[in-house]
Order: sequence, then structure tokens, then C-alpha cells
Amino acid sequence: MDPAALWKLSYGLYAIGTLDGRRPTGCIVNTVVQITSEAPTIALSMNKENFTYEAIKKTGRFAVSILSEQTSPNVIARLGFCSGRDTDKFSGNIFQWEEFDGLPIVRENAAAYFTASVLAMHAMETHVVILARVENTKSGTDYTPMTYKYYHEVIKGNAPKNAPTYRAPATTTDKWVCGVCGYIYDGDLSKEKDDFVCPICQQPKNVFKRS
Repeated sequence: MDPAALWKLSYGLYAIGTLDGRRPTGCIVNTVVQITSEAPTIALSMNKENFTYEAIKKTGRFAVSILSEQTSPNVIARLGFCSGRDTDKFSGNIFQWEEFDGLPIVRENAAAYFTASVLAMHAMETHVVILARVENTKSGTDYTPMTYKYYHEVIKGNAPKNAPTYRAPATTTDKWVCGVCGYIYDGDLSKEKDDFVCPICQQPKNVFKRS
């Protein structure tokens, strides 16, 4: 089997928001699809190890922010490369957010939003498919929704290991980790130009540490 064939599937980029008690938390996913039009139902794929998944199991609700091509990389850095177990992702004014129907959404340049309540969860080996009923929707900006292809080819971002589309990097002797967002650079970072910045959080080379 050639796994590269699956790389041709199309994906978007979405911020999932829910609550850990009263504390907002969330993550980034690339798989949210509409299943039905009447009494709209969606399916969301999420890694079992995500803290956000644990919170959704308790609350039974979550919000989806459809990120646009103008969404700040700080949103992806904070929500996608940190864990809600040890990081208060919605604190510190890293990005603009607000509550919508009692759940956190990314206000900053998102294309649209909706809230949903869980109908069922179907566990696979590493991920869970969450079926949910859409409760409410809200329009955002007119910016083009960000696709996973745009994220990879324009922003030059990689998928974290929890993503269903994660691709193991080619074996290299060097790995450099961004001290701000956790992005992993595979290869010899010293060969990059002095103006190199992290493709996720836009921090300079000097924040990277060799691992």
C-alpha cells in the first residue's frame, strides 16, 4: 500500500473550543466534515491523547472556528502545539477570542463559527470520530478558509504527531525545537539564513534548541 495516495485527500484547518470546567481550552484539527444538511450533523476526528478530547467527553459540547488564510500563526502555535494539560491556551492575549453560546471561539479573522453537541463517539486505533449536532452558527470574515495544503505550502507548517495526517520526517541527525510553540525543524538549522523564522509562531532562529 502506498500511503502517499492518502495525502491527496483535502483538509481544512479548524480551531476546536470547549471547556475544562470553567476554563476554556481547545486544539487545532484538520478534519471536520458535514454529514447531513437537515438537522445538520458534523463529524470531527480527534486524537485520543488530546486534552481537548477529554474535556469534550465531560461537557458533551464544542465549538468550531473555521480558520482563514489571514489567521495569525499564533493561533495555530498556541492551540496546535501546546497541551491544555499544562497550558492555559486562551490566556495572555496571544490571539483574539470570545465566547459564543458559552464556548470559546477564535475571533481573529476566522471565516465562520458553529457550536455543536455530541451525539456519538466512535473509537479507532489512535483517533475518535465524534458525531455531533450543530446547535448554532455565526458568520465571520470573507477571507478564504485555510486549507491544509495552504498551511503546508504557504505557511510551511508541519502536522503535529497527534494529527491524522502526520507524516514521519525523513531520518536526520539533527532536530531543533522552537522554544515558543514546539515546532520541530528536522535538519541542520545552522544552514538556514539568519532571517529564518519559525513557520508557526514567527520567532527567530535563536529561540530554537537542539534536541
